[in-house]
Amino acid sequence: MLMAHPAVLEELLRRYEELRARYGGGDEGLSRRLEDVTYTLCVSTGTRDIAAALVTAREQVKRSAPRGKAPASASVPA
Repeated sequence: MLMAHPAVLEELLRRYEELRARYGGGDEGLSRRLEDVTYTLCVSTGTRDIAAALVTAREQVKRSAPRGKAPASASVPA
């Protein structure tokens, strides 16, 4: 299976977390962007749901990080 570059995954995680934090259900544009980034995370990680995509993406980013440096998105829960 092809794997997304860790920098791409890290950016997708950052966008997902930002949109998820701002999501309130009333903004159609925000809802669509959240759906898009959710779909892209799932496709990029070869998963079918966002919980699995987040775990997989975080693990891939963590494995690629230099020793002793945790990625910024590793501390935010699903």
